[in-house]
Amino acid sequence: MAFLEKIFGSFSDKELKKIKPIADQVLALEGKYKAFSDEQLQAVTPALKERLVNGETVDDILPEAFATCREASYRVLGMRHFPVQVIGGIVLHRGEIAEMKTGEGKTLVATLPVYLNALAGAGVHVVTVNDYLAKRDSEWMGKVYRFLGLSVGLVTHDMPGAERKRAYACDVTYGTNNELGFDYLRDNMVTYKEQMVQRGHAYAIVDEVDSILIDEARTPLIISGEGDKSTDLYRDADAFVKRLKKKVFADVDDKEEHDDEVEDDVDYIVVEKQKTVTLTQNGIKRAEAHFHIENLADAENMTLSHHINQAIRAHGIMKRDVDYVVKDGEVIIVDEFTGRLMLGRRFNEGLHQAIEAKEGVNVQKESKTLATITFQNYFRMYKKLAGMTGTAKTEADEFNEIYGLNVVEVPTNRPIVRRDMDDVVYKTERGKFNAVIEQIVESHAKGQPVLVGTISIEKSELLSKMLRPHGIKHEVLNAKYHEKEAEIVAQAGKFGAVTIATNMAGRGTDIMLGGNAEFMAKADLRRQGFDDELIAEADGHADTSDPEILKVRAAFSEALAKYRPIVADEAEKVKAAGGLFIIGTERHESRRIDNQLRGRSGRQGDPGATRFFLSLEDDLMRLFGGERVQNLMDTLGVDEDMPIENRMITSTIESAQKKIEGQNFSIRKNVLSFDDVMNQQREIIYGQRNKVLQGDDVSESVRSMMEDSIRETVAQYTAGDLSKEWDLSGLRDHYRGWLCRDTDFQYGEEELASLQRDAVSDLLIQRARGICESKEREYGSQMMRELERVVLLRVVDTKWMEHIDNMDELRKGIYLRSYGQRDPVVEYRIEGFDMFDGMVASIREDTTRMLLTVKIRTKEEPKREQVAIPVGEGVGGTKTNTKTPQKVKKIGRNDLCPCGSGLKWKKCNCKEYHPDL
Repeated sequence: MAFLEKIFGSFSDKELKKIKPIADQVLALEGKYKAFSDEQLQAVTPALKERLVNGETVDDILPEAFATCREASYRVLGMRHFPVQVIGGIVLHRGEIAEMKTGEGKTLVATLPVYLNALAGAGVHVVTVNDYLAKRDSEWMGKVYRFLGLSVGLVTHDMPGAERKRAYACDVTYGTNNELGFDYLRDNMVTYKEQMVQRGHAYAIVDEVDSILIDEARTPLIISGEGDKSTDLYRDADAFVKRLKKKVFADVDDKEEHDDEVEDDVDYIVVEKQKTVTLTQNGIKRAEAHFHIENLADAENMTLSHHINQAIRAHGIMKRDVDYVVKDGEVIIVDEFTGRLMLGRRFNEGLHQAIEAKEGVNVQKESKTLATITFQNYFRMYKKLAGMTGTAKTEADEFNEIYGLNVVEVPTNRPIVRRDMDDVVYKTERGKFNAVIEQIVESHAKGQPVLVGTISIEKSELLSKMLRPHGIKHEVLNAKYHEKEAEIVAQAGKFGAVTIATNMAGRGTDIMLGGNAEFMAKADLRRQGFDDELIAEADGHADTSDPEILKVRAAFSEALAKYRPIVADEAEKVKAAGGLFIIGTERHESRRIDNQLRGRSGRQGDPGATRFFLSLEDDLMRLFGGERVQNLMDTLGVDEDMPIENRMITSTIESAQKKIEGQNFSIRKNVLSFDDVMNQQREIIYGQRNKVLQGDDVSESVRSMMEDSIRETVAQYTAGDLSKEWDLSGLRDHYRGWLCRDTDFQYGEEELASLQRDAVSDLLIQRARGICESKEREYGSQMMRELERVVLLRVVDTKWMEHIDNMDELRKGIYLRSYGQRDPVVEYRIEGFDMFDGMVASIREDTTRMLLTVKIRTKEEPKREQVAIPVGEGVGGTKTNTKTPQKVKKIGRNDLCPCGSGLKWKKCNCKEYHPDL
């Protein structure tokens, strides 16, 4: 492929050839728009909108729109887009991914396509990785849009629904991927269309597109409610697993090779490479003995088996300070790609509860899924999607296959002069870390700033401990100390700075040589006595007349003017020392993450250097192809402090990374194959639901559902050609109390012989219509239409929630079909749609039943009486009886609770008779 690209040029080269003439048109208009007054420049917006109304396309007006935005940006922000930024803007407008290196100004690039596409009036969404960036960019870049007459909205966590709706109604809306996805799900759970906040999915630009569309896409968005399953079994399973003995193998081949050597007392086996964990026969016997059961594999023991499996996963695979941290009595996931804490996220299928039991913290209740969607399927709803990042090329195939997005490498504004040195490999981890310390000491001696990248919290703290005896002041950045993240990153380029950090993806803060004047100015404000809340507004871009904010901004400008020359002088010293030195202490499974670490150095043509220090004990080397290098080192008699530096080794590592990337892509693609089945069903349900929300009268649909439901039910009970074979008593029982009386369908032999199936259906349909007409007379037409609408929505929502759970259970067991030479995805699709048809039939039945039996309450509330419940010494109290007024007898702690649970009062947890809960 590389050879063919050299001859014919890469995809990016071909795209850039098409884009450059358009960019030249934009740049050629610079003089014209410079000559405009502010009023003339602002008048361009309505003129361009009118051209769109008159039939021109956004492609037709691109040069003028980009040139207008470019000039407005200079007047409002003091920044005019470089030619390469104009190229990047065109890439984004074309619905592609712009790969632009760190420091190339992607935030400013986005203003060009955002302004152009917002002129169409359908709304543009700019998606960021966190609320801070969304707020910053909406205020900062928002000044350009507002100057040009466009409205700008911001969607953040905990924002009320009315404000969200206003934000989505704006021409440009900033928000995080999580908030946008959750708002879509919530919109499809509302009862009234006025409660919906989003207005469609026309065009989105995703910042840090690789992080959002690939890394975060592994975990679906889920809106959940509290489930009713007990958490005690997680603790019981954990207590059992803690007594077990495990055996760890590097991979499946290693396991098969040493299977005969597994001791009889080994209870479960861990395979690191595949991240699998399984009970041995000995472990199964111990489980059966411990839990007093005959056969763990029996159907009635599936729940127990699941809890044991999650417990051995928690102990065998999940590592504290690598996969998760424990903070304030809570287990919090650590994102393996960014090193950040994933607050609010939980491992699914009970794994999170198993880890909570393992760590001895409060085990939270399992949740019930109310609505769910993957990021892949959410973002594929947009008519046009684009993204920008510094590292996308290695995942180009996945972007193209899943999202239909091409990756275009946009050239840098200035040539990259950073030196990327070959990897060095050591025999042991200790030898590697000794070499890393030596490199840090050497670079620090000449004032060269060093950023050390590690793959886990554990390794970052180990390196920090090793560095202390050398007396070198340094900063540690990992998920435990994320509060200081931006400040630590910002100052990592200072003369002599040493920073040890976990993966540096998506930090949102550039490392500038010599340090960051803005953060120094803020530190100055802190010393002056300004509080943090005001300091946060010091470099804000929101318009304000608040005297306190204006005061702090004036102080900030003054401090900034003081520190900028100091930083500029120090930057020259850093450049003379060689620029920022990046040290990688381990290769990540994804080349993209390694490239992100490398990309922190050499921004905007700055000097710099990067090198990875590896050992044969690193997970990647140990699990993927380290044997050849190990044999070579053993043959040569290499000791732990002697490195091997060879291009062949680097190629071997990259080959292993490509294999893992391919495996991970296959896993994500497989997950998506299953979710695509759910997505088709989701689109049908949400589409029908939306019609109910938008339409005022659903009476015809409801009547049709009612008739179809009755005919289907009658057909089930009257199967067969002969009427004497029909189960009319079963039909009577089915509809007893709402459509049937005890005297119905009591026929003699002659009557039964002449009975027609349609006659039975017509009788029941006639009665159903009569009940509906009676209700309409009682409640009025307007109330009846509302009742039909609300009943239908409630039934649909309830059944859809149940269906989500049922489909999830189907997916868990469907892989067993592969043993019968059947494709699990095909089987899932077939059975899934059978289940979907069953759900639709159930919706018809329950809607019919509820509509015919529901009663509308009047405004008068039932009388409630205060009753005292003496329940023994030290317990009890007074409660409101919200049921029918009744006498409550005196009960003691050992009496049965009146709630009907069958438990003694002291062991029951009902809220009805325990007012303290």
